[in-house]
Formats: sequence, structure tokens, C-alpha cells
Amino acid sequence: MLKILVTGSKGQLGSEIKYLSPSTPYQFTFVDLEEMDLGDESAIHRFFEGKQFDFVINCAAYTAVDKAEEDSSLAYRINSDAVGVIAGICLEKKIRLIHISTDYVFDGAGNQPIAETAKPSPLSVYGKSKLAGEQHVLKLLKDAYIIRTAWVYSTFGKNFVKTIAKLARERETLGVVYDQIGSPTYARDLAGVILTVIRKVETGEKDSPGIYHYTNEGVISWYDLAIFIVDHYKLPCRVSPITTEEYKTLAVRPKFSVLDKRKLKSAFGIEIPHWYESLVNCLRQV
Repeated sequence: MLKILVTGSKGQLGSEIKYLSPSTPYQFTFVDLEEMDLGDESAIHRFFEGKQFDFVINCAAYTAVDKAEEDSSLAYRINSDAVGVIAGICLEKKIRLIHISTDYVFDGAGNQPIAETAKPSPLSVYGKSKLAGEQHVLKLLKDAYIIRTAWVYSTFGKNFVKTIAKLARERETLGVVYDQIGSPTYARDLAGVILTVIRKVETGEKDSPGIYHYTNEGVISWYDLAIFIVDHYKLPCRVSPITTEEYKTLAVRPKFSVLDKRKLKSAFGIEIPHWYESLVNCLRQV
């Protein structure tokens, strides 16, 4: 039985992996801040003492994008330094690492789906710290998987989908950015993809480490996504389009976050559902 460690177990992706875990034949250990503080290198080493895993799925990250601009030290400790420590432990103990990264490693200046081979150019502290984490993994581990994703939402935790649904019940109007384009990602779909990769690696059916991109299919703006959510719940709130410049934030966001997923689909034979299908499934549960 494979032993799998999942970090960031209380986050959206970690929670969805936990939700799916009973349907797998694997033995999971789920940890979050209380069990392993990624801001403390010695705490990471202490946690791994006397333990052995076959896989580590690193979902943990400092994801407060705007706060990272003011607390870059903590963002780098968690998104970069801790990743390097975990990668080093995986190297020493011969553990396979699946590390989750983000579209924020790109500047979003283009208008074509972004391939894994595109040159990163992050705009924010969050993006830069996540890129630094990727670089630690690539430097230390030749057999690791890095999966970049974007616009993640879930039945668990805080996210855009839940926030819009809540605000639309409380307000008569909402202003939502219309000039940022991407592909919403249901964390449960991504969790399923990660487990599929592990299964295919375990069985020897496929093992092709490297960087991969995953989101749901389809493209939409934040504004149109908000409209969809409000309409789904038949709420009277009026949603108005605003520009990125009108919606001031500390961190600069990429305007185009559509990721090219052909590599993942081809390598692992994965069929990716459209964001519409997955979002409706999620909204029914929420």
C-alpha cells in the first residue's frame, strides 16, 4: 500500500484530496500548519523524522496574494524555502514529490494558451516566491512533478465562487473585473488528476516527470463568471463590469491566465471537463 503525505490538508486542494481518499487503495497522512509549520525549517525536519512516504503532494502555500506584497519574508519562507527543504528530504528519502504551483509565475501579457515551456515572468511577490519554489524542486529532483493551476475554487475553504455567492445575497450591486481572462479550476477535478498520475506511476503505466498545466476546459472572465454564479442562484444582485485599473489591489494580477493543457492530456490520457460542468456540480453541493 502506497503511503502518501498531503501538506496543506485544510486548503481547497488538500481538502478535496482528503474527500476522494477513501475511494483509493492508498494510506494517506494529512498535515497542515498544526502538524508541520512550513515557516519553520526545523519543524519540517522534525515531522519527517522516523517516517517514510512513497509520495508527497505539496498543496501547502502562502496564497494571500496581496498580503504577500507586505510580508514577502513569510511568503518566501513558505513558497520557496520550505519547498526546498521538502525537496531535499524527498531526495534523501527517495520520496516522489508532486508540487502544486500557479499561473502567477507568468505575467499574463499574451493572448494564447500558455505552455509549460513558456518563460516565467511573475509580476507579484506571490508569483515570484512560487517560481522560486519550482526552481528548488527542479534543481534537486529529476523525478518530481510540478502541476501549475489557476482560478481554483472548491466546496471547501474561501474562494471567488463562494465570495460572489455571499456578496450577491448581501448587496444590490457588485463590480467585478472583466479584463482578466482564465479557466476556472474545480479543486476536486485537480485532486482526481493528481491521484490518476500517482496510480499510473505506481502501476508503471506511465511515469513522465516534469512540469504540467491543469485547469478545467473553457475560458471566461471574472465578470462573466460572477454573472453565471448570480444567475445560477437566481439572485437579484446586479453585476457591473469594471477594469483591473478600477479595482485597486496591492499585487498585480496576470490579465491572461489560460494554460495550455495538451501535455498533461496527451501524457496521461486525461479527459478534462469544461468549467461549466464542474462549476454546476460544485454549486449544487455548496
